[in-house]
Amino acid sequence: MIKHLIIAAAATLALFASPAQAERIRDLGTFQSVRSNQLTGYGIVVGLDGTGDDNFAYVTQAMRGVSDRFGLQLPPGASPALKNAAAVIITAELPAFAKPGQRIDITVSTMGKAKSLRGGALVLTPLYGADGQVYAMAQGNLAVGGLGVSGRDGSKLTVNVPTVGRIPDGASVERAVATGFDSSDILRWNLFQADFLTATRVRDAINSRYPGTAMVEDGVTLALRLPPGANDRAGMMAAIEMLDVNPAESAAKVIVNSRTGTVVISSAVRLAPAAISHGSLVVRIDEAPMVIQPEPFSRGETEFEESSTIDVVQEPNRVALFDPGASLAELVDALNMLGVSPSDLVAILEALKQAGSLKAEMVVI
Repeated sequence: MIKHLIIAAAATLALFASPAQAERIRDLGTFQSVRSNQLTGYGIVVGLDGTGDDNFAYVTQAMRGVSDRFGLQLPPGASPALKNAAAVIITAELPAFAKPGQRIDITVSTMGKAKSLRGGALVLTPLYGADGQVYAMAQGNLAVGGLGVSGRDGSKLTVNVPTVGRIPDGASVERAVATGFDSSDILRWNLFQADFLTATRVRDAINSRYPGTAMVEDGVTLALRLPPGANDRAGMMAAIEMLDVNPAESAAKVIVNSRTGTVVISSAVRLAPAAISHGSLVVRIDEAPMVIQPEPFSRGETEFEESSTIDVVQEPNRVALFDPGASLAELVDALNMLGVSPSDLVAILEALKQAGSLKAEMVVI
């Protein structure tokens, strides 16, 4: 595994050793008003083959609401058996600039004890935005990739997740979200990752094409003064997104996955003067008990005589010395020479961090 780690780190070094490659502005961030919105709703899936919620209170209440909507009054004290129905939560993402009449995909998930949604159909359900307004209406037959079966003896078999399904184009947009991109005086553009150097480079690239257009507000946001009107503004936004910028080098980080032992070291990592010593001590104990028989016709008893052999092997320690400003390549070469395992590598990096020699942020995930 350490061999794979060294190869991966060397490949990373080769990638970042080349000159920084220009990236398009659209790959570094996005306009603040051009964003999607999350929608949620609560509804009922019917038509299930006995895999629903039975007498789940939420389903009973919801079924009363559905019945009232269609003019059917259930008896006041009735508690209908609803194994063919399930209470569900519907989630969807409303794309930017979605207009009434367009269709969007929805995901339907059970919220009770329903075993499967296979074969079910979602009853007409409103989808709400964060402001409490209805933005779409959902309905349709579910496509469920999972499967769940059970036997009378209690045995069960589940394939994938049968309690979650999707309805492609299952919701119709009823309300558009106002973005204000065509009327606001200032349009803001946000970096995906905060970086003052990258923000200033994006500002300079925009101003070199359109002088006086961009101004940095902070490490993430640029304020752009664009001409009013959707036609002119959209053309200018498209041109800005295609401008090339050399982003700043990423921060020095060492990422450690504590569950898998994976260690990723960025190319910006540097080391202060340090020496690393690493070795191993192997202790081997072999037990070979011997059986001792008494002499014939004696009163002695059969006994076991313990026989132990202890062998200690200590590999010679090797010391790796780093000069000031040692790079990723030197660090990888040294750790490869020491023959460290992934767990030892994490311990060495932590020790270097505590000693103040590792000039990087260490993140454990």
